[in-house]
Amino acid sequence: GKTVTVLFELPENPNYFKDLAKELKSHCGTGGSFKDGRIELQGDHKQKCLSYLENKGFRVKLAGG
Repeated sequence: GKTVTVLFELPENPNYFKDLAKELKSHCGTGGSFKDGRIELQGDHKQKCLSYLENKGFRVKLAGG
């Protein structure tokens, strides 16, 4: 039961989000992957992802606890 940060309901653009997953892994200093239309990062990186994605122009909604 390790914590995972998941970004989901992403627009259909696998190549872009594969690259974005690499950027987020580097930004958060963690491992992760892009699969099935979702970005998964190991650990709790909600706040880091939130600010990073908002700076890139995304509208972000947090879910879960």
